[in-house]
Amino acid sequence: MNNKLINKGQIIAISILIIVIDQISKMLIIRSIDYNTSQQFIPLLLNFTPVKNTGAAFSLFSNSTYLLSLLSLLVSMVLIIFLFINSSFIYWKGLGLAFLLGGTIGNGIDRWRLGYVNDFLDLSIFSFPIFNIADIAINISIVCLIIDALNINKRME
Repeated sequence: MNNKLINKGQIIAISILIIVIDQISKMLIIRSIDYNTSQQFIPLLLNFTPVKNTGAAFSLFSNSTYLLSLLSLLVSMVLIIFLFINSSFIYWKGLGLAFLLGGTIGNGIDRWRLGYVNDFLDLSIFSFPIFNIADIAINISIVCLIIDALNINKRME
């Protein structure tokens, strides 16, 4: 799988799927559960606890919505331009770009539309910041890009 290619159409399709899942999940949770209240989903593991996050991941840069909105727009635009300059990518790099684009746009939509990001996934097994599907996608993108970087070293040997 190291040399398998993924084209920009596939990357865009994956990104759109992530955006749709992210936005629908946020909408369903926000319509079902009041902010800052918790509903158990998987006992001793996962609660749904909707919160308004005006910061970035793990609530870093709280109350920096304008700056983070511009940053998400800039990152999304750079990724889209990068996709259209290239026709295909090595599998892990392309998958990483797809997840990064989907996660960035998913949270960007919230920032531009609402002025904050809706987070709701609350790991109750240990103290961890509340997050959402877009955040998961961004973290998956990091793993994919690390795998790609490790594979580049193997390809160069």
